[in-house]
Amino acid sequence: MVTKTEENQLNRLESQVDNGGSGAWEYLCLVRKLKLRRSDKVLKHGLSILNNPSKRSALGPEEWTLYEQVAVAAMDCQSLDVAKDCIKVLQKKFPDSKRVGRLEALLLEAKGSWELAEKAYSSLLEDNPLDQTIHKRRVAMAKAQGNIPGAIEWLNKYLEIFMADHDAWRELGEIYVSLQMYKQAAFCYEELILSQPTVPLYHLAYADVLYTLGGLENLQTAKKYYTSTIDLTGGKNTRALFGVCLCTSAIAQITKGKSKEEKEGAQVQSLAAKVLEKDYKQRAPDKLPQLTTALKSLTLSS
Repeated sequence: MVTKTEENQLNRLESQVDNGGSGAWEYLCLVRKLKLRRSDKVLKHGLSILNNPSKRSALGPEEWTLYEQVAVAAMDCQSLDVAKDCIKVLQKKFPDSKRVGRLEALLLEAKGSWELAEKAYSSLLEDNPLDQTIHKRRVAMAKAQGNIPGAIEWLNKYLEIFMADHDAWRELGEIYVSLQMYKQAAFCYEELILSQPTVPLYHLAYADVLYTLGGLENLQTAKKYYTSTIDLTGGKNTRALFGVCLCTSAIAQITKGKSKEEKEGAQVQSLAAKVLEKDYKQRAPDKLPQLTTALKSLTLSS
């Protein structure tokens, strides 16, 4: 995560170099350190250094890092000739480099040469089956072609190897939700909650999936995870508060109000409704009547 100090430093340097001042190399190094793209800026200011022999030679070994950074930025900006030129320089300097090989495959991908890119990635994986970057590129490439089943297949294969990658689990879960494959999505969010139990977003997403699946057991579990989302956010998650109300209403319809658990949980449900009404009074008073009507329809109005 970028700190406020780093953000201020970045903005200062960016403004400085954009207006013709010095500090282009410091700016490019900071962009790289913070793992930001800023591709148009990187391309512009990176080329200003690479095209100046004295500035380029002053970098020493870092010259090759800059060629790589500019090559990636050029591909982002669809300046494929620039990317190709940068990669040629790197190929000449590092003829057997797998890192340069990844850039070559990335350029093929940028050109839309999907089959050639896949062959290049497959070849690289033969040498290093644990290359996370290449596995992720295969997922991205499938998505770029609209091949969602392929993306799911590659993501599942990736997660068999890198089970601790939270971003991959989240991406897979979101894809499953988009395809209405809720049971598969639920599994993804279960994995995320197990590995990162204090992240409210995962509790909320899991609750949403269970609520959508429906059925008494799923609704009861969904309510628990909406409640945990409320706890983790200090009672400030409007969606989770609504979720508690919706689950309670749905459960009551199934159990006809005879569930001991639901009778004991009436206080929590009433509290959720009160918090929602208080929040709407402060943020959207004009919509309060609609909220009150909705809560009454759920028999939860305070």
